[in-house]
Amino acid sequence: MTQTSRPHAALPVDEVTAAARELARAGRWQRALCLLDATVTTEPRDRAALALAGAQIALERDWFGGTDTADARIAAADTAIDGLGEPVGRWDLDFVRLRYAYFRLLLGDGRFRFGPAGKDPAELAELRRRAEELCERAADEVRRGWARMYLGLIVDNLFAERDEAPAHYELALEAGESADDLLAREALRHLGDHDHDNLDHERARERWTRATSLGARAGNVPGTLSQQLLLAVLARATGDEPAATALATEVARWAGAIGAVRVEAQATAFLTNTP
Repeated sequence: MTQTSRPHAALPVDEVTAAARELARAGRWQRALCLLDATVTTEPRDRAALALAGAQIALERDWFGGTDTADARIAAADTAIDGLGEPVGRWDLDFVRLRYAYFRLLLGDGRFRFGPAGKDPAELAELRRRAEELCERAADEVRRGWARMYLGLIVDNLFAERDEAPAHYELALEAGESADDLLAREALRHLGDHDHDNLDHERARERWTRATSLGARAGNVPGTLSQQLLLAVLARATGDEPAATALATEVARWAGAIGAVRVEAQATAFLTNTP
């Protein structure tokens, strides 16, 4: 018997990258990266799009899963994008680099290290400058909103300029309200953190509950779990320890099941009152 070759189904690269990003939001980072790596194209712009999506997804996996894979993916995307003359693609990769640098400064030795203590002041200043530059270079309001969001995070969590950060988050929320659920969710998450610190528990509840819904609607499973943990924090702050324990227990269980080890560790620390 002779074998006949099956025709190859050609999928548009933008559909492949969209599917990979949705898989990643569900915590299926390895499957998402395998999908990108299995997609073969000779078109330089398509190869750049695949490499960029790979860098973005690897960064998400590193953040939630505790891996260290983004650096190589960022370098591959840099090579693929170099010379194309596409400012939007370059902006997107520069934003990945910014997030990567922010995460590394915030996590340090693997634990969250807030504030400027123990960090190189020149490195902090350069990161802030890069975020401000991305705000200026953004080609649309959503990208500008994301850059503004991370500028807020940098001044909030690395410079400890707590009073300055909410204005950046408000601008990010405005950009995300009608166009990007994940951006709106991120802004609400951190605005609610300031409400919580100011003992405005009702406002924090409103923002954190809405952030949870937006994350779930966008299919962001690990992010929704981390948001549920904030609701546990709020339950404890308002005296409902049984609810706090129940929420955190489920967050730890779910996060462990999908490999979101950082969220699992945070939930476990919350349950054991570990700083």
